[in-house]
Amino acid sequence: MCIQPTAALSVHRLTYLCICLLTISCMALWRLIENDHQTKPFQPPIPRRDARKFIKTNSSSTISAHDMGISEEEWERLQKALEWPSPDQEITELSVSTSPVHSKFSIVRLNQNYSVGEKILLTITARDHKNKLKRYGGDFFKVKLFNSKLKASVYGEVVDHRNGTYSASLLLPWEGQAQVSVRLEHSSEVVQILKKYRESSFTRSHYNGHFEGPGPNKARISEVVQCNLKWGGNGSWIKGNCCCEYKDIKTGTVWHCERPKKLSCDKLVYHSRGGLENPLDAFEKQIFTKKLTNVGINGDTQIINVLPNTKNNDRTERCRPGLTTPVPAGFYLNDVWKSFVCKTQQFNSTQTGNCLKNKIVYLMGDSTTRQWFESLERKVPGIKRMDLHTPPKGGPLMAVELTNNIIVHWGPHGVPLRFTKMLITDLHYISNDIDEIAGGPHAVIVFTLFAHLVFHPLTFYVHEVAKIRQSVVSLLSRAPDTLIIIKSGNTAGQKDIFQSDWYAMQLNTVMQEMFRHIDGVIYFDVWQMTSCHYLRENIHPGAVIVANEIDMLLSYVCPA
Repeated sequence: MCIQPTAALSVHRLTYLCICLLTISCMALWRLIENDHQTKPFQPPIPRRDARKFIKTNSSSTISAHDMGISEEEWERLQKALEWPSPDQEITELSVSTSPVHSKFSIVRLNQNYSVGEKILLTITARDHKNKLKRYGGDFFKVKLFNSKLKASVYGEVVDHRNGTYSASLLLPWEGQAQVSVRLEHSSEVVQILKKYRESSFTRSHYNGHFEGPGPNKARISEVVQCNLKWGGNGSWIKGNCCCEYKDIKTGTVWHCERPKKLSCDKLVYHSRGGLENPLDAFEKQIFTKKLTNVGINGDTQIINVLPNTKNNDRTERCRPGLTTPVPAGFYLNDVWKSFVCKTQQFNSTQTGNCLKNKIVYLMGDSTTRQWFESLERKVPGIKRMDLHTPPKGGPLMAVELTNNIIVHWGPHGVPLRFTKMLITDLHYISNDIDEIAGGPHAVIVFTLFAHLVFHPLTFYVHEVAKIRQSVVSLLSRAPDTLIIIKSGNTAGQKDIFQSDWYAMQLNTVMQEMFRHIDGVIYFDVWQMTSCHYLRENIHPGAVIVANEIDMLLSYVCPA
């Protein structure tokens, strides 16, 4: 930037002009040389500004692929990946919805004995409350194989045949006994409701903006108003011209708050979560009842006997970027996660400290990555949390270990965010934070983005992921040896209209698809790790699950 000369500088105007022109020319030449030598393993699809295809919602605005920051072709691919069957008619009676009592599962051609590495096939038949076979698909089932004594379990993927029947293939990865568990998380009728309100103009999640500033007689006054996301032409939270708008220059995300009565818009200091508003009508609440949600269904409860396999089928390689995530991605045995992606290890406290020597770990996102921060605090010998004068649960947080030169950061992502009261200046969009990191072999970046975005339109989530992807590609271009890990969303305890696992699963699909072709990025499928574990599902996974997630992280930092 050229600074205007002053009398004190005694610089002639002609000399100043020449210096500015020379500076600009040199910068342009440097950028040309720099760009010529950069390697870009992936170029995100460029949205066409003349896009004519719009995403229709039941709100008053439409969203184009250009608004999301992606091409029409990519949006079409995402829609295909996200496609989920729906009822073939409007449902007005509870009796025609899927019944967890009448629905059944069976094991196809169950044998007396199996060997480790073999698979069994399940068939699930969905029936309504009149015990009639469903004619269409769309039910959200969860399937796993487990052995409670061995603390063993493995995830199973369900295939929807769109005619009321489903199938699932389950791997038999451990020696001993096993049983099958099938749960009806949501009926297809409930999923139809979830779809309806995901893109609706109805605001399910509210937020507060805390304004502070000088008042009469030099007294400090404060006001609390409602705030929310502005997305689309009018935004899903419509307040007319009454609002203060805050647009992030880099991401383009717009946050707006009701205009305070006494203070100006620049006096926004704190952010906090507000209330939740249920949009369901009486009939929808009846279908959404807890008695019909996340319920185990009856089926073959026989014990499956699994004999040892004398062949060594372990073909996993050392952990590195570029590996695909199979289904299942691994399994639990004696509460230890055995990955099928790569050779994972268990790290004790000393090994953890040695592994992270001379590393800076950046953890970004929400309270589930804060769990990783807290786990590393307990596991790294001698590490101490620095007092940044920030909330212990809201952050940002930092811990250091001087002997081995280890630094661990954690920070929450930008709004929308359902946290307790904290400084608005401490909330940063993930893409912006990544842009500020130099990267290199000493840098480990982990980010997650799911739990607080389930309240908002899917199109907005695509927009946020597109910005993060752009920043990740730029970082890997300037520092390709940076370790970047995406932590997927995990299953949660809530199964309601606010934080349904179906919402989180769809967001996981978007994240995985949009980063599928980017070299140098690692995708952690913790969804499978939380979905099949014996602990009750919780938005904050139990300590044993988090410990296995940390071992996965360290296995990539220090591969065997």
